Amino acid sequence: MSHSEDMSHFESENKKSRYDFWERLYVPELVKGLAITTRHFLRNLWSEHDENPEVLERTSQMVTVKYPEECVPYPEGYRGLHRLVPREDGKPRCVACYMCATACPAQCIYIEAGEYPCDDENAASRAIEKYPAVFIVDTLRCVVCGLCVEACPKDALRMDRIDNTPRAYASPKELKHVSPELERKSFLYSKERLLAGEPASHPHDAWLHRNSSEEPLGLHKEAHTRIGESH
Repeated sequence: MSHSEDMSHFESENKKSRYDFWERLYVPELVKGLAITTRHFLRNLWSEHDENPEVLERTSQMVTVKYPEECVPYPEGYRGLHRLVPREDGKPRCVACYMCATACPAQCIYIEAGEYPCDDENAASRAIEKYPAVFIVDTLRCVVCGLCVEACPKDALRMDRIDNTPRAYASPKELKHVSPELERKSFLYSKERLLAGEPASHPHDAWLHRNSSEEPLGLHKEAHTRIGESH
């Protein structure tokens, strides 16, 4: 018998010797488990339920969450369902640059670009020209990596979908999961379905500084020359 076999045999024998007769019957251990279960059951049955909207700050011993009427708050970095962020005029902030679709490792984003007409009276439309005529997210293929959100240069795509039907004891900005569906095509979220939430505006938005997509007025700067070249 080798040294390793001797050690394994010694450990098994030592482990058996640590259990007495009653422990090897398992009946006392079963009674202990049932006692713990019964104690929790009676405590939840007769104790008063704390209906504090902040679930994590409840003071009572009964901490069961009545889902879906109640919902545990999500962390700040939670990645929920996709949504397209609207502008102040209700149109999507997306400029159809395809950066989100390019960055997506699962290839679950499909975009078809369109152009706003030249006679569009909206200053935002005249400044950015392009918009997503078709924007589809296949939530079944999505791996929830968030790379599309980081790649977007216009803050047009987020993964913090807001539930428009607030539940009792839930935050008004509760993040929403993908809804259960019966058909595969229902998991294809179109532009109209993705466009949700409050509008967003940033100081660097192009339509806040100029009225068209033409080159902005300013001094023309010469291109940099290489080191050693003379003018």
